[in-house]
Amino acid sequence: MNTANQQDKKLRIGVIGTGAIGVDHIRRCTHTLSGAEIVAVSDVTIDNAKKAVAPHNPNAKAYESGHDVINAEDVDAVMVTSWGPTHAEYVLSAIKVGKYVFCEKPLATTIEDCEKIMKAEQAHGHRLVQVGFMRPYDKDYRELRKKIADGVIGAPLIVHAAHRNQKVGENYVTSMAIFDTLIHELDVLRWLLDDDYVSAQVIFPRQTSHTHAKLRDPQIVLLETKSGIRIDVEIFVNCQYGYDIQCSVVGEKGIVSLPDPAAVLLRSEAKLSTPIFTDWKERFIDAYDVEVQEFIDGCKSGKIKGPSSWNGYVAAVAAEACVKAQETQAIEPISIPECPVMYK
Repeated sequence: MNTANQQDKKLRIGVIGTGAIGVDHIRRCTHTLSGAEIVAVSDVTIDNAKKAVAPHNPNAKAYESGHDVINAEDVDAVMVTSWGPTHAEYVLSAIKVGKYVFCEKPLATTIEDCEKIMKAEQAHGHRLVQVGFMRPYDKDYRELRKKIADGVIGAPLIVHAAHRNQKVGENYVTSMAIFDTLIHELDVLRWLLDDDYVSAQVIFPRQTSHTHAKLRDPQIVLLETKSGIRIDVEIFVNCQYGYDIQCSVVGEKGIVSLPDPAAVLLRSEAKLSTPIFTDWKERFIDAYDVEVQEFIDGCKSGKIKGPSSWNGYVAAVAAEACVKAQETQAIEPISIPECPVMYK
């Protein structure tokens, strides 16, 4: 996109995949954010795509294929919000034609595909990809990181974290606790601590009666960083009570923790209570708004700044080690190479 006279023109976005997050981004770009419009969509069936976009922009064109969206002349940038195993194919296709692409996590489902994306992007000469890791845009995580960076608690020693979902379906299996759920912690904790991982172990405690035969739930992932920080992350995707994200960092001089999301305090029936989210989109709605607005602004200025293909690659490397640790129950090494110059 020629940026010389583009600041006042709307960025024309095509969305590939109109499931929950795809529809939410269509709504967000149309009604909440500035500087963009949704002009094209695709999904597994064209009818799904039409139904998803119609309430927001009935003039957007629905296509049979994500590649048709990418190649459409009136599409300046692409959002890949389709099923994870299709991400690499569409991201590589967008890079090939030189279009900016926002790819929801994961960047790809294999390390090899992440490497292909980075090589294609580097061959192009500058960044085209932003990965949809939204937690670094959350104001509470940002305050947490600032407290650590400012030395308020001294050197970090231990991190206790939890990622709890109210419930998941029968199609959610044990490995998805890593690739679909822990992937957010693998990205944000590395950013939070400014440190890389060196090992992973997975422990399975007593299983909840609310799980099913193909899912071991809950799980505890133990990570170690280069500087020796120890991290434990509880993944409990059938916790029943709500959607709950927790993180506490124990330092030499104190502890800093994520606050619970702001909520109205209720006094009723001899009880004092606050509601708990059940929908992840609501918990991080502001963070999603900030990250997508930054993508729009970056495309229009010719320089995107959000989580890069390198962030997606590192998360994939760590995730693969964690999945192996699920299988072996042993401490598995995590080897992260030197970051390419483009992504520093």
